[in-house]
Amino acid sequence: MSDKNFPDVIHEIHAKDDRFGKGAYYFIREALDHTLKSMEKDRGKNKGHVSGRELLEGIKDYALERFGPMTLTLMNHWNVKKCRDFGDIVFNLVDHGILGRTENDSLADFEDGYNFQEAFEGPFLPGASCNTDDGSPELN
Repeated sequence: MSDKNFPDVIHEIHAKDDRFGKGAYYFIREALDHTLKSMEKDRGKNKGHVSGRELLEGIKDYALERFGPMTLTLMNHWNVKKCRDFGDIVFNLVDHGILGRTENDSLADFEDGYNFQEAFEGPFLPGASCNTDDGSPELN
């Protein structure tokens, strides 16, 4: 990540591209940190780079953990409606020098990741299953 002043960069991005709420940019930065820490915990080391697919899973996990059943409402408030929107946010941050990328990274990595309704509302519907700490399913 960059040493640039994040709020100033978000203001600059938003002046050129106001499709998404400013809060979505802060959320993506936090979700990336969460994803990197989770990968470090799961793999024993942090490779320092997250693919688009890995980030999408990290975003989903972090959003559900942080916002619970209000996740979809918040995403709608930020005008984030599909996984590609996360990609647009990430690449805006790349274009402004906040995040880096490899030659293999592309917006296509964020296409068709998951259905927002299923990902962000499904876990909270009656009868939805969730996993316990040992990975076994548990009915709510």
